[in-house]
Amino acid sequence: MDASDIGPVAREMHRRLQSLKPSAIELTDDSEKHRGHGGHNPAGESHFSLAIESTAFAGKSRIERQRLVHKALGDLLDERVHALSIKATAPGG
Repeated sequence: MDASDIGPVAREMHRRLQSLKPSAIELTDDSEKHRGHGGHNPAGESHFSLAIESTAFAGKSRIERQRLVHKALGDLLDERVHALSIKATAPGG
């Protein structure tokens, strides 16, 4: 996401994910692809894809990595984000 295209929810997601000290992060707003589907919010920013790389994920299973992301995002996943696809990797892996 380009900084000029980023909405308030994505901006907050980026801010919270900094707690994982990512070496790379790519957050994509997929909301428009889900227009008319369950959980779609007409205001946008309801469906995201995340690719994140961090040493925090080293030695962790896929589920443990996803739990770390969920913990970092906290209440955003309960209150604002309907769907989040996560690809979480450690450097070199």
